[in-house]
Amino acid sequence: TKFNQTLIRLATLGYALPGAMLAIGILSLSTWLDSIFADTLKSLFGVTPGLIVTGTIGGLLFAYLCRFLTVAYNGVESGLQKVHGSLDFAARSLGAGPSRVLRTIHLPMIRGSLISAMLLVFIDVMKELPATLLLRPFNFETLATRVYRLASDERLPEASTAALVIVLVGLLPTIVLSISLARSNKWQK
Repeated sequence: TKFNQTLIRLATLGYALPGAMLAIGILSLSTWLDSIFADTLKSLFGVTPGLIVTGTIGGLLFAYLCRFLTVAYNGVESGLQKVHGSLDFAARSLGAGPSRVLRTIHLPMIRGSLISAMLLVFIDVMKELPATLLLRPFNFETLATRVYRLASDERLPEASTAALVIVLVGLLPTIVLSISLARSNKWQK
């Protein structure tokens, strides 16, 4: 429906936004939620808590979800386009329930697309810096933030190790994706 299409477009808009802009929006939302929680807890129990939502892993994961949902959605959607509706109809007419149709028809047909989407999201999340810098909890470091911190301190030999890990860990899934695409293209010809 048109409403669903609008929701999908809104949900997949995050990839077009700069990471810092998205992080500032999420930071504004989380501080607003913290003030609501603080006011509620103070009025109910007389206790003023610290930050509950701001600076948590949950906020960072929400930022990653908003930012990289497009990558995952497009990968899975391209796989689902291969599944024809007549397969569902045939399976349902033979008595298969929805979960069995998903397990025995959909998942095997879109397995490659799911794996590709997961690898692409993994690569993007691993190298995301702006949102991670703004939203990460204290004493929480990713490879990208480690490289940034060490390079900012001009400790380039130490930063190079983490940078090489980012390159290698990003390269391996890329090689796997390339091989799987080459194999799928070979079978399609």
